[in-house]
Amino acid sequence: MKRIAVIDIVGLSSSVIGEHTPFIEKFIKQNKLRKIKPVLPALTTSAQTTYLTGVAPSEHGIVGNGWYDHTDSEIKFWKQSNKLVQGENIWVTGKKQNPAFTCAQMFWWYNMYNDADFSATPRPNYLADGRKMPDCYAYPSSLRDELTEKFGKFPLFNFWGPNANITSSNWIADAAMYVEEKHQPTLNLIYLPHLDYCLQKYGPKGESVAAELKQIDQLVEKLTTFFQKRNVEVILLSEYGIGPVDQPIHINRILRKEGLIDIRIERGLELLDAGASEAFAVSDHQIAHVYTKSHETRAKLKTLLSKVAGVAKVLDKEEQKVYQIDHERSGDLVLLANPNAWFTYYFWEDDAVAPDYARMVDIHKKPGYDPVEMFMTSKSRAIGKLILKKIGFAAVLDITPLDASLVKGSHGIVDIDPEYYPILIGDFDGLEENVEPTSIKQILLNKIFAAKNAAETVVSQ
Repeated sequence: MKRIAVIDIVGLSSSVIGEHTPFIEKFIKQNKLRKIKPVLPALTTSAQTTYLTGVAPSEHGIVGNGWYDHTDSEIKFWKQSNKLVQGENIWVTGKKQNPAFTCAQMFWWYNMYNDADFSATPRPNYLADGRKMPDCYAYPSSLRDELTEKFGKFPLFNFWGPNANITSSNWIADAAMYVEEKHQPTLNLIYLPHLDYCLQKYGPKGESVAAELKQIDQLVEKLTTFFQKRNVEVILLSEYGIGPVDQPIHINRILRKEGLIDIRIERGLELLDAGASEAFAVSDHQIAHVYTKSHETRAKLKTLLSKVAGVAKVLDKEEQKVYQIDHERSGDLVLLANPNAWFTYYFWEDDAVAPDYARMVDIHKKPGYDPVEMFMTSKSRAIGKLILKKIGFAAVLDITPLDASLVKGSHGIVDIDPEYYPILIGDFDGLEENVEPTSIKQILLNKIFAAKNAAETVVSQ
């Protein structure tokens, strides 16, 4: 078996490869860049799961970073159990081909209880007094202790939120190299999230991302050099590219004006009650799943939402089949934004009664994805709140602004300029210029097992 390291550089597309990424350009010249047709939805969990299982969201069930759980009547985001994945992962298939095959799953998603040999994923400690302490979950459990002792606690607050930066990607890279040195896995899956933050904040064309691109380029060079010295072949890929946006769409506010959303008042603040609502949207970057209680409501909304500025398509269940996103978890309607637009989760009409979590970094309580969490209203306010928490006072870290116009980059749709397609860079024979996302699993297995006529086993167009 050939040992390989797959470095997932989130947000990397040909739109940002250039003068600020000299090593990646050099790597492309030594190998070859191909574009991956985006998965719908072109989101972290859906794309990664498609790559690792070789099947589309309609089959593996990961229709977004979150969806509505009909049994619990709750919207759930960023769950971590691999039991949610309804497909066979690459490490399971690899072991069937050779029982000696091993896999390290370093921060790719659905990374708990997944039967991989080694894994690590963000997992804070939630203390009884309400505090959230940075940490990670790892398998075997001893790996978490080893990584913490060697590199310190996983820098959770640099992984997401207003302080997100290269620190978390550096930690993950160090952890991946540690696992390689100790265990030499056949397949090492490494997740570098850094570009995801800055490209959503500033957009792919802003001068502000130049320094960020240089940082990720240097880290990729460090990782690649390390693995190549150990005779491990390196493959670079990404899940999606991030395009420029300037139009937030407040889809739940539209549904509210139609009298379809049920709002509860608690402590004078508004909360979305999904289970009691006739219809509501689970917004996730440039797609939104709309769940309804009746055929009549669905029919009405298909017509109404098709006329909303910034909405490109409204897919009913039958139309979802064309995009391979039809699943029991997907919305009764799936909305796709125009390339310059994206969907917020906002449902309140007056900021004075917005829920308390709206002004916090709270990815599990919000009924939709919120990229505005990467900004902060005031650095001094944040410092003051943190000081209060450290000396033992209860303090809500309410520093997230409620201004969706701040966001300059997004992703999720597939009808985009190819310069924003995700990419695959490596030494492959026989692959076409545009690769199907469902073929990535077999491409990697062919590389590992040195399959003869490998390209013949890969479906690519």
